[in-house]
Parts: sequence; structure tokens; C-alpha cells
Amino acid sequence: MAKQSIFGRISTLIRANVNAMIDAAEDPQKMIDQLVRDYSNNIADAESAIAETIGNLRMLERDHAEDIQAANEWGQKALAASRKADEFRSAGNAADADKFDNLAKVALQRQISAEGEARQAEPTIASQTEVVDKLKSGLTGMKTKLEELKNKRSELVARAKTAEAQNRVHDAVKSIDVMDPTSDLGRFEDKVRRQEALAQGKAEIAASSLDAQFNSLDDLGELTEVEARLAALKAGQPPQAIEQ
Repeated sequence: MAKQSIFGRISTLIRANVNAMIDAAEDPQKMIDQLVRDYSNNIADAESAIAETIGNLRMLERDHAEDIQAANEWGQKALAASRKADEFRSAGNAADADKFDNLAKVALQRQISAEGEARQAEPTIASQTEVVDKLKSGLTGMKTKLEELKNKRSELVARAKTAEAQNRVHDAVKSIDVMDPTSDLGRFEDKVRRQEALAQGKAEIAASSLDAQFNSLDDLGELTEVEARLAALKAGQPPQAIEQ
């Protein structure tokens, strides 16, 4: 997997507005779970890519150090050969002096070659070091985002449980709310009131029937008084006068 691709994905994930994504989701908890999985997978990919990049960088650094060391060693060999040539030349041995001067030249050529290889590797080492630093920083940012997501998920789950508990309490209170006609107690009270109204209706009917019976008694009394007065008249008694 290309390092630039991993770095691009890391940058995209770090810049993502998680809160906006969650707010826009139909099911925030599922959205967070999916984001956690995505971040975990990308973190694993990033760690693998970073490990590979660091491994390559360390190889380049070792090769660079070896080139530097080789350049120093060839420089020391060139110096030693040059000094030996000077000794032979001072002793009048021109042939051996030229031989060691030629060895010094070969050592110097090897030194120059090693230095050139070291210089060529330095820009690559610098760029790879920068990439590794950015990948490490991005990985840290992704891990921080992942923890934020996990905390957000825990907060969301806790809020959902709290809301559910509040709804249960509300429903329980509503079922015994004497002021709510739709509650269980309210419906029972309504049933009792209907029974009381029925009993009152029956009582009024019964009372009306009793009044009628007493009224018939009053009518009977008036008839009896009439018959008594008629009998008195027939017996020669004067009509009764109303007492003043």
C-alpha cells in the first residue's frame, strides 16, 4: 500500500467532522460503530505502512553510515599510503614511492565514491524522515479521534439509557396521575362515577314511584272525606263550615 495513499486517508479521517456526521446519521450509534471500525482498520493499515517505511529508512541510514565510515577509512588508507610513499622517496626509492602514491590515489578514488554515495542518499533520507514524522503524527491523531469516537459512543449509549429510564418513569407516573383522565386510575374513577350516577338515577326513579304512591293515598283521603260529608248531609246534619 502506497505511503502517500495511507497519508491521504489519515489526513481525511483527521479532518472529518465527526459530530456533523453523527448528527446527520439516521442511527447515530450505528454510525459511530461503523466509524470505530473504519478508524481501527485504517490505524492498522497505517501502523503497517509506517513500520515498513521506518524499516526502509533505517536501512538507508545504515547504508549512509557505512558510506561515511568507508569514506573515512579510505581517507585514512590514502593518508597512510601517501606517508609511506614520502618515506620511500626520502630514502631515494622512487619506484616504491610511486607505488604507494598510486595506492593513495586508488584510496582517494574510493573515498570520493563513498562520499558521493553518502551525499546521494541524504535527500532520500531527509524526505523519508519527514514522511515518517508525518505518518507518526497522523497515526497519533487517528488514535486520538478513535478515543473520541469511543467516548462519544459511550456517551450516546448512556444518554439513550437515561432517556429510556426517564420514559419508563414518566409512563409509570402517568398511569397513577389522578388528574389525567387517560390514566389507569382516571379510567377507574370514571367507572366509579358512572356507577354512582347509575345508582343516583335508580334512586330518583324509586323516589318518583314512592311519591306517586303517597299522592294516590292523598287522593284516596279526599274521596273518603267527601263520602263522610255526604253521609252527614243525608243524616240531616248541616254542612261543615270552614273554621276561621
